[in-house]
Amino acid sequence: MRLRIEFLDLTSPVRAVIFDFGGVITSSPFEAFARYEAENGLPNAFIRTVNATNPDSNAWARLERSEIDTAQFDDAFRAEALALGHDVPGRNVLPLLAGDVRPGMVAALKACKAAFKTGCITNNVASEDDIGWGPSVRHILAEFDHVIESARVGLRKPDPRIYLMMCEALAVEPSACVYLDDLGINCKPAAALGMTAIKVTSEDQAIKALAAATGLAL
Repeated sequence: MRLRIEFLDLTSPVRAVIFDFGGVITSSPFEAFARYEAENGLPNAFIRTVNATNPDSNAWARLERSEIDTAQFDDAFRAEALALGHDVPGRNVLPLLAGDVRPGMVAALKACKAAFKTGCITNNVASEDDIGWGPSVRHILAEFDHVIESARVGLRKPDPRIYLMMCEALAVEPSACVYLDDLGINCKPAAALGMTAIKVTSEDQAIKALAAATGLAL
């Protein structure tokens, strides 16, 4: 079937749309974190608290840069959780990352691809089996013109270099890019570089904001 693209704004300066994956194309892992916490008697947002403690050097950051493997992460994350008062093995957290695919965002990605260059910058882990990434996720990633995975390049958001790496790969200036992420801390460096940054809070909100930023009728 041929995709029909309708523009609301024919003067849009946008040349590329760059997406985060988890929390944008798929549902937020924070939802799965909350379920796990409720089921295991943990304080609300405890896993996020562990991840936010020493965010550049903790187990999570090192795993996403492939500085440790998942077995080492299991022990390191558990030690960090215990230091904050609760026992949470890292191996229990990894499967919570997969999320559910958001069909509306996949459709929006395809519409953007028909009109602009598209990229994906995702903080992920080297062993995708541990987080439940299967063929369906790889099929979606194949839609992008370029994908940067933190575990493969040894950089992770919010390091500004990873955004510039994407701009170089797509041959665009940051000012010509729209960037979507569910974390404000990852949107800030994109905006500082000149990108139009959209913090994603829901599928409907993201699609409306993306339509406004690109001029596409999504």
